[in-house]
Amino acid sequence: MADTPHSQNVLDRLEKAEQLKLAGKHEEAITMLEELVLEDPSNVSALEEIADNELSLERHDRAQVAALQAITLDPASYTGHYILGFLRSHESKWAEAMISLKEANHLKANNPEILRCLGWVLFQSGQKPQGIVTLERSLNLDSENTLTLCDLGVAYLEMKNFPKARALFLRALDLDPGNPRARECVSAIERIEMQLRRVV
Repeated sequence: MADTPHSQNVLDRLEKAEQLKLAGKHEEAITMLEELVLEDPSNVSALEEIADNELSLERHDRAQVAALQAITLDPASYTGHYILGFLRSHESKWAEAMISLKEANHLKANNPEILRCLGWVLFQSGQKPQGIVTLERSLNLDSENTLTLCDLGVAYLEMKNFPKARALFLRALDLDPGNPRARECVSAIERIEMQLRRVV
């Protein structure tokens, strides 16, 4: 979130909106944040939080509008750049996603979520070694993130490093036994290895 001076009342309301978001009450958080923006259209923090909540609700168009507004008001809004990069990667627009995510990473270095998305985009763009290194950095910063474990696992799976991929997916399943992506990928590795044994 960009650092901007706010009155204590505004800070308290931003904090309340943050608590609502963490409790999964995204609609309530958005209503509160939109009131703040109506009172002060230049409130970048509120716009960033609106974008984040809209992203959680998978309302990508609305998330994009709020993120763009935040960046227009404050080009140093790493949250705005991150959300735009995430949205572009979701659309498989890797080149556009990389520009936004590199800017977010420049503004906020060593943020595990930014690094996770950037690593995935680098890998999907054909910069596979850089992608894996970046995903590894993200995992070092947040070792129990199942999204990162699975992204890195898929990267190693594509590189045909089955032992490394399996270890990452099994770690994800230890943390989240019902994780469908990790389960599916472990099954895929087992099928591939079975086929390879048959060939041998």
